[in-house]
Order: sequence, then C-alpha cells, then structure tokens
Amino acid sequence: MTDVLRDGDFLEKAADFASHEPVARNYAPPAYLLDHYWWAYVHPRAVRLFERQWLVDAILWGNYRRLRDAALDALGPDFSGRTLQVACAYGDFTKTLFAQVARAHGALEVVDALPIQIDNLRAKLPRETGVRTHVMDAAALEFPDARFERAVLFFLLHEQPDDVRRRTLTEALRVVKPGGKLVVVDYARPRPWNPLRWLMAPILALLEPFALDLWRNEIVDFAPGRGVAATKPRRFFGGLYQLVVLRRED
Repeated sequence: MTDVLRDGDFLEKAADFASHEPVARNYAPPAYLLDHYWWAYVHPRAVRLFERQWLVDAILWGNYRRLRDAALDALGPDFSGRTLQVACAYGDFTKTLFAQVARAHGALEVVDALPIQIDNLRAKLPRETGVRTHVMDAAALEFPDARFERAVLFFLLHEQPDDVRRRTLTEALRVVKPGGKLVVVDYARPRPWNPLRWLMAPILALLEPFALDLWRNEIVDFAPGRGVAATKPRRFFGGLYQLVVLRRED
C-alpha cells in the first residue's frame, strides 16, 4: 500500500509544500476505501484522471459549481473563526472555500483518510494559503470537542458504509461548537419524473455500493438522535442531489 500511495509524478509537485503541516504517512486508511474506491481515490493514476474540473462537473451532470456555491452559501455569510472540511474533493471546492474563509480572516482545516488525497489538495492550492491539512479518519476525528464554528461534507456520505456514515456525522457534529452548523451535500432519490432516476440507480449500485442508502433514508436519519436540528433538504437537478444543514444544539 505504501508504494501505491507514494507512486506518481504528481507527488513531486507536493514536495514544494513542505512548509505546510506534515502528513502522517503511517496512517492505515479505512478498509472500505481500499476495497471499493481504489479506482477513484487511492491509486495515483486515479488521482491524475479525476483531478480535472470539467470531468468532475460532467460526473455531476454539470452541477458542480451550483452545488459548490450552494454549500458555501449555506456555510456563510460569516466565515470567521475555524472551518472544517471533512474529506478532500476533486475540483476547486477547497480553493473556493478558502477564498471565502481568507476574506473573513478565518482558518480552514481539511482532513482526509488518504495521504495521496492530501498531497493532491496541497498541489492544487497556492503555496501560501495557510490551509491546515490532516490525515485523519472522518469517523474518528482527532480534534477536541467544539473546536470549529462550522463544518462541511461535500459528497462524502454516499461513499461510506452505514456504520461509518453514522460515526462521521456524530464526529463532525461533536467538533462543531454548540449552535454551529454542519453542511452536507450529497446524492438523493430523484423525483419520479426525473429520467436519471432509472439511469443512476444501476450506475450507483455498481460503482458506489453505499450510495443508494441516501435514496432510502434522509441524511438526518444517520445523525445522532439528540441535540441536533436539521433543515428540510434542499433538492437540486430533479432531486438527484440534496443539501442539508445540521445544527448542534448543545
């Protein structure tokens, strides 16, 4: 596994970012990532393939920017204090988020379970962004309680098994301050009239073995049962995508 993570010429670019917080190379990624998503996130060739803005936009049927901006609008307008992004994202999500955070003189921290994804993120960001990165399991965040004013999960939950998804939401809410928000953007069950309903079901079943859980259940159903308030899901593109804001109440 170590050879796979360190292979690839794109890592040479990441070496220029040595001034950033060091990445823990001895971390063992969750098994579900290695078993089900090696083709999308783990192998260097996968990173080189998918790290194209036009491609991630095409995968989301042209909705990447719309969903990115909706997430940022839900997080804002005040980006002061600390913001947490749980899991890296292909495309310019983090760069755009940091621009908002920087204007408010806030701080942005990003966690991901895969060192290769952290390296890829660093290579995309300007040298002096000040974004702090951590190799860390989303389901076992190594932060103290109530560290962040806000957090965001951008297309992460559909990739996780049920138990991991529940722990991820619990952990993200734990590290958000009381009254703080957790913004979640992910897949949802399309409206009955949406023709993509019949196309996406077999595609997700084949490539994203846990994604259809979000068709059968509301995101709030995976969150802790107490101390959490949730907005009504905001639907996009005929219901295929959703945005939910969870607030920690205590």
